[in-house]
Amino acid sequence: MDHKDERTARTKTPGSGRTAARGGYAVGDERRLRILDAAVEHFAQWGFHASSLARIAKDVGITQGGLLHHFRSKEDLLVSVLERSEEHDIERFFSTEFDSAADCFLRLLELVDYNSRRPGRTRMFNVLVGESSDPGHPAHAFFTRRYRTVLRDLSDTLRRGVDSGELKPGTEHLAEAQEIMAVMDGLQLQWALEPERLDMTERMRRYLDRVYCSISTTGAALPPGPADDADEPGR
Repeated sequence: MDHKDERTARTKTPGSGRTAARGGYAVGDERRLRILDAAVEHFAQWGFHASSLARIAKDVGITQGGLLHHFRSKEDLLVSVLERSEEHDIERFFSTEFDSAADCFLRLLELVDYNSRRPGRTRMFNVLVGESSDPGHPAHAFFTRRYRTVLRDLSDTLRRGVDSGELKPGTEHLAEAQEIMAVMDGLQLQWALEPERLDMTERMRRYLDRVYCSISTTGAALPPGPADDADEPGR
């Protein structure tokens, strides 16, 4: 075999093309994640309608055409941002069943604490929820489905708490779930406006303590949870 044949054989080595392809996929995945991260900041600052694909692409260091290679439109990018965030939260906090209503409340507190440490995503959520009340908004279907799902799951958890004897008979599980969601979102909005003046996690902790005391059969407060441990010195 001469040198030319040797080079030809090397270029045709089984698997070499797959290795290059995997490298290309990794680069594409990394760029896609950078686009999503940049989009969060833009949607948080300007909302959906005033955000520009050209500005998002510029922040990532690519052309608008390069961005559209990964996301077909601004609407597609928005939905991808929201779905990625939701999938992350479900995997991190709600991938397993709740042991009790108290366990559910503690995991909600973990989520609130986590939200206080990712201001870009939290501001984006506040902005887009307000915008998406318009049925024509591209995120309207996402948020409608999300609220229905969260309300159903929280209400079902409280109902099971009544059935197990953890919570008082006659507890209005649907009404309690609606109020908890409203307080969470209201505190998040206040925090986003003036984060230095509101400890969102502590305020939510006090609220859920009062709720749990009022509906638990023992009248006990919530036990400590991971969100409380995160505030300890040295953590």
